[in-house]
Amino acid sequence: MKTKNPLKKVRLPWEHPKSIHEDPKADALVRKIMESPTYRMAEEDPSFLKGDRTRGVRLQLDYLKAELAMREAGVEHTIVVFGSARIRERKTAIAHLKKIQAKVERNPGDDELLRQLRIAERMVEMSAYYDDARRFGTLVARAGKGPKDNRLILMTGGGPGIMEAANRGAYDVGAKSIGLNIHLPHEQFPNPYISPELCFQFHYFGIRKLHFFQRAHALVAYPGGFGTLDELFEILTLIQTRKTPIMPVVMVGRRYWERLIDFELLLEEGMIAPQDLELFEIVDSAEDAWAYIKKWHIKRKTHLYHLYRGKGKKKTSTK
Repeated sequence: MKTKNPLKKVRLPWEHPKSIHEDPKADALVRKIMESPTYRMAEEDPSFLKGDRTRGVRLQLDYLKAELAMREAGVEHTIVVFGSARIRERKTAIAHLKKIQAKVERNPGDDELLRQLRIAERMVEMSAYYDDARRFGTLVARAGKGPKDNRLILMTGGGPGIMEAANRGAYDVGAKSIGLNIHLPHEQFPNPYISPELCFQFHYFGIRKLHFFQRAHALVAYPGGFGTLDELFEILTLIQTRKTPIMPVVMVGRRYWERLIDFELLLEEGMIAPQDLELFEIVDSAEDAWAYIKKWHIKRKTHLYHLYRGKGKKKTSTK
């Protein structure tokens, strides 16, 4: 027989406000108190949470939400892919080119349209990198024990273009992949090929970068603009200054990268040391990039070594 809780139906003194029969002004006074921002619970007070003095708390939360989700998913290592959000798949690039061509036919002397035409033509050529990044995503997804093995997983910035292509390559073979989106002043959307439970949105670029590099065991940069260059030089600086463990850094697209950055000039002018040129590799395809990453880790017998060994070989202890 259940024993009744004698306190269950007893109302405590603070469960009701002071009666207006005791003080006619009590109801208005209590309402004014409860409407004050200081009376709100801290987690329900936007003005408090978004204030300058709580920025440290927001930084912690920005980091922790993604960190806990990745731990729960069993993510140990990542292969990070950067590249332009402007590079689209070939059919999309061709469709856009045709629209610009039609406008130029109607306004052949428009300098701005002619500029757009040159860029659209170039983007059709650059669309080859979309296909390449998609193949790279598939190569990463098939590493380890297969697409369901989350120990090694592909990570991108979560946007369109090259990022979409890499996530899509993993999606093509049923593998999970990560997308680290960033909240921007204008509306933006994640690409549709990220695993929903591993798609995050950050407020702080710094926290997003931390997650890019924290589990990274290779960084692959496809042609891109300011964002790609920012991430590329960030990781090269961190490795050069020994603030982060050395890892393979690969740039895909020799023609693009060697035209964009004159590393030999940096060396000749004394801005970098000869050994700094060994911090990265420039290749021309997804297959070459993946082969270099595997060779790099096999040579050093890192804790990714077991993912790349041939079948039938004796297991090697990894730490």
